[in-house]
Amino acid sequence: MQDDILLQTTGSKMTTQSGRPIPLRGVGLGGWMNMENFITGYPATESLQRKALRNALGEDGYREFFGRFLDVFFGDDDAAFLASLGLNLVRLPINYRHFEDDMRPFELKEEGFELLDRAIERCARHGIYTIIDLHAAPGYQNQHWHSDNPTHWAFFWTHKHFQDRVIYLWEALARRYRDNPWVAGYNPLNEPGDASGSAIGPFYRRLHDAIRAIDQDHILFLDGNRYSLDFDIFEETWPNTVYTVHDYALAGFIDGGSYPGISRGEYVDRNVLEETFLARTEFMRQTETPIWVGEFGPVYTGNEAADEMRRQLLVDQLEIYRRHEASWAIWTYKDIGLQGLVYADRQSPYMQRIRPVLEKKARLGIDAWGSLDSHIRRIMDPIEETFRHEFPTFSPFPFGQESWVQRLVRHILLAEPMVNDFGRCFEGVSGSDQIAELADSFRFGNCQKRSWLADVLRSAVVSSPGGAAVA
Repeated sequence: MQDDILLQTTGSKMTTQSGRPIPLRGVGLGGWMNMENFITGYPATESLQRKALRNALGEDGYREFFGRFLDVFFGDDDAAFLASLGLNLVRLPINYRHFEDDMRPFELKEEGFELLDRAIERCARHGIYTIIDLHAAPGYQNQHWHSDNPTHWAFFWTHKHFQDRVIYLWEALARRYRDNPWVAGYNPLNEPGDASGSAIGPFYRRLHDAIRAIDQDHILFLDGNRYSLDFDIFEETWPNTVYTVHDYALAGFIDGGSYPGISRGEYVDRNVLEETFLARTEFMRQTETPIWVGEFGPVYTGNEAADEMRRQLLVDQLEIYRRHEASWAIWTYKDIGLQGLVYADRQSPYMQRIRPVLEKKARLGIDAWGSLDSHIRRIMDPIEETFRHEFPTFSPFPFGQESWVQRLVRHILLAEPMVNDFGRCFEGVSGSDQIAELADSFRFGNCQKRSWLADVLRSAVVSSPGGAAVA
């Protein structure tokens, strides 16, 4: 039986060990064991948010809230809903802090593994595979908030100590899950950002050898450098390995223009989408390895016309993936309304609490993913003009000068002090019942469903080769 569940790579496909092709199609579970500001509404980084909530709720209230939140955010009902759409994959992003404390490195915490066990078991019960994804590594493997990075530096690539800790954690994960056939594989680093381009290759080799010494059966899902876009770091391909691409489209971002039409100064239509996808997956096609799009998906702002264009964008992307037999995991499953298939009700206790913060975040353009800078151009214009004039050739990794300025000003300088505003939203919360109500705002039965998105994903599964490929 296990041979007909456990996955492996067979040429350009993923199959069971008995040889049955299994295209993976599902969701990423952002906002759970790795939190992100636009997903659950806080400013800045997860660690700063947790500090603010600990101050507001006290140690006992803090532990009670997160204990409940981590249980209800992805429950059996969530897994059952995904299975009802024909989806067969949940990518599980994790933050290393669930498994280890910075002041006690290499001392692994059992409670982190138990949380992961619970989600894997809930998915398996409904015939859904999981991929374990280290989304936030010690020292920060990329320059952005989603690796819980409060700075714009990825220290992971210049400090062997951080790399040693990740190797140690993955050895423990491999030992724990090597006999679990419902774990499709291991995604060791989300969106690495090695600015030098020289450290990631040797690290991946070391990581590969460490995991393979323990577990040769599970698939490794290795992201390309520069946020899963560059694959020239791989001088060879390894057995039972998938090279993971992320495929966000310009027209799907919060500042995306019309589709088809101009977005961020570039024309985007279905042909451009396919050309971009083919360029990003050239390495996989040349090496005849499986294509798995680990992240993609537009955002939805409530503007009916814009959201309809983004719906068409998504339909076109999914059709392209079908034609090229690519597996995928859309980002993200559950949030507060920007992108999720399921989202917290606006009238829920949690959403009511944080409403002033959401309004201020929108006004100041705090979130990279969920807000615009239109109200703070009086700040941004002179800074950007100064850099264009004084440093015309300055183009920092990973996405150039404008992105660098935006990150420093909006997502660090303005976002960090706003964490205090977020904490104040929870002052006065007391008692188990009130804490439970806040956490339960994310329980499946209390959430809203984006029905049209569910229909699009269901149709994409049915029309793809293999149909609803649940083992």
